[in-house]
Amino acid sequence: MKIAIVGPGAIGSTFAFHLARAGHDVTVVARGARLAWLEKERAIVTTEEQRAPVEVSAALDTTTPWDLVLVTVLESQVDAVLPALQHSAAKQVMFMFNTFAPLDRLRDAVGAHRFVFGFPAILAELKEGKLDSHVIPRSFSALQITIVTDPAWAEHFSKAGIPTDTQPDMHSWLRTHAALVVPVMLTANHAHERGSGLSWKESRELALGLAEGFALVRSLGHPVTPSNLAILGKLPAPVTTLGLWMLSRHPLMASLGAHGPGEARTLIDAMVAAAPARSTRLQSLRP
Repeated sequence: MKIAIVGPGAIGSTFAFHLARAGHDVTVVARGARLAWLEKERAIVTTEEQRAPVEVSAALDTTTPWDLVLVTVLESQVDAVLPALQHSAAKQVMFMFNTFAPLDRLRDAVGAHRFVFGFPAILAELKEGKLDSHVIPRSFSALQITIVTDPAWAEHFSKAGIPTDTQPDMHSWLRTHAALVVPVMLTANHAHERGSGLSWKESRELALGLAEGFALVRSLGHPVTPSNLAILGKLPAPVTTLGLWMLSRHPLMASLGAHGPGEARTLIDAMVAAAPARSTRLQSLRP
């Protein structure tokens, strides 16, 4: 199939690598330094020196009838690519990023018949242009593997080496996920900026923010999805406080926090916009 990937950062490059190695015709649409690096290599290159040849472009060709355009930019960047997606001849457009906002705007922009959403269970980063990626295997499905709203693409991704399940209620899943990851992102950001863990008081504030986020999801009419996460919202505050306090001291947190507070800020803004009166603690945590 012909697949275009808009935003070949670490996540987009992981999909490009696996799909190209599976035999699909993959074009990556990049900009800036990433575009220059890919134009030189004409391939996704891993830190282990594995290569998957791809076509490279500075803009999405809207005349090509892509079987799929996979959009892996940040939510704050999607408006810049939305006009091209609207006018694209692509058969399907899949968005894949963190968001708390309603999905209707994106669905309406590309058409309900073409709209797909997904979320990656991938730990990845680019090191001097080379991809260091770890795909969460199906044996971890009790926690999370990659999910999409379309069963056919779940099968295609799985066959390409990215185990994927279907999640029909993606809006509830995304809002639950946002409530969960915002305190984790803020924990990572603090750990990166200070080079040390959170205080107990700071951990407690984030734990209360986590509980408020789950309560907000329910108040908006969504079930906490997947249901096994509901237990987090029911744990006593000292337990979640201890969990975040310990998490802030894990070496991985400082490196995750290097991405900055921008994504957490965007998610908090969307949560506050959805229900200002029920998100006061989240407002106070906004970096």
